[in-house]
Amino acid sequence: MRSRNPVFSRRGFSRDNGYAGFNAAPQAGGPAVATQANPYAQGAQGNPYAQPSAGNPYAGNPYAQPDQQFGVPPQAPATTGRMTMDDVVIRTASTLGVLVVTAALAWALLPVDDANIGRSYGIGIGAALIGMVLALVQSFKRKPTPALILSYAAFEGVFLGVVSSVVDNRIADGAAMQAVIGTMAVFAGVLIAYKAGWIRVNRRFYGFVMAAALGFVLLMMVNLLFAVFGGGDGLGFRSGALGVVFGVIGIILGACFLALDFKQVEDGLAYGAPREEAWFAAFGLTLTLVWIYLEFLRLIAILNSSD
Repeated sequence: MRSRNPVFSRRGFSRDNGYAGFNAAPQAGGPAVATQANPYAQGAQGNPYAQPSAGNPYAGNPYAQPDQQFGVPPQAPATTGRMTMDDVVIRTASTLGVLVVTAALAWALLPVDDANIGRSYGIGIGAALIGMVLALVQSFKRKPTPALILSYAAFEGVFLGVVSSVVDNRIADGAAMQAVIGTMAVFAGVLIAYKAGWIRVNRRFYGFVMAAALGFVLLMMVNLLFAVFGGGDGLGFRSGALGVVFGVIGIILGACFLALDFKQVEDGLAYGAPREEAWFAAFGLTLTLVWIYLEFLRLIAILNSSD
């Protein structure tokens, strides 16, 4: 059974078996692919993509062509409807492209001067709430819906455009570009570290990240409640020196989620996930990058407001 947690859900995680690939390394074409740890395994119980063969994972492939001349097992053609790295890149680029375009439009069309900041900020908060609802709906769905994912990116972009404009124009000049550069640097650094094997995503890593993220989110929710009902900065988790510390922790957690996203993509490719799963990868990467960007933007705002 896959995780139904709308906040921390990542395709490839399972409440019963942990993360896909933690229990066994994939072996292309071999019986080890059909292990309990592989959510796309051939013949796995409850797997909607399973094939009815126990030994040969390609025996039930309707595209396979037997080679009678040499007596070799059926071989699948190059195009089998499985997820590829190109699928992940294209769908992630499309999702981020929609987000960037709507953020740029919000920045240009929603001024944040004294006369209009209230209206613009209200539109941005409304877009954020709609985006959150769309993200929750997609998180509860077993299959990806591209329209939902792209709509989430569009509304989230409006929110990011307004917030970035407010911070850049009223708190710290150039903050938005600094946050973008910081997000790109974290993405590149985690990708290099992951490919080099410096970051090993296993059950222990997954459990630590989930526990830390849950505690972080709960603390931020408590701080928000104190700020709403008590006024000021709440418990001070988002201002001053303590705000800087929590900002750094938020960025580190975002980097850990990136490693989990990379593991998800790697396992999907190794286990032959359906092509539609590329949309889940794009959705997860977009959520993580938005998290990291907002943490950078908040950290820059705190550092500049304390000058």
